[in-house]
Amino acid sequence: QVQLVESGGGLVQAGGSLRLSCAASGRTFSSNTVGWFRQAPGKEREFVAAITWSGGNTHYADSVKGRFTISRDDAKNTVYLQMSSLKAEDTAVYYCAAARSRMIVTGRYNYDYWGQGTQVTVSS
Repeated sequence: QVQLVESGGGLVQAGGSLRLSCAASGRTFSSNTVGWFRQAPGKEREFVAAITWSGGNTHYADSVKGRFTISRDDAKNTVYLQMSSLKAEDTAVYYCAAARSRMIVTGRYNYDYWGQGTQVTVSS
């Protein structure tokens, strides 16, 4: 069993930056692909970014490509999402999730373990 806890959310002005962290406990998730998803009010949860177990492969949604960077520190059992050039449309609850797969997967149903989410609000 893996427990995931997100942190780092908050209120930021458009154009600003935030770094989200996802810390794992229970067991290491160094062999799992980890992803970030987000859900805005009234909308479906959507894929944001993912990183493979080795950190060698990453994948981003088109809407965040070039602005967000996903990385992992397996020594700290933590995955990060660096968000820059934030826009009002990035406002959402952000969730990290761990998949059983070692490959890049973007569908939410490929992810078995989820954190509780952290709110990101971007003011315009």
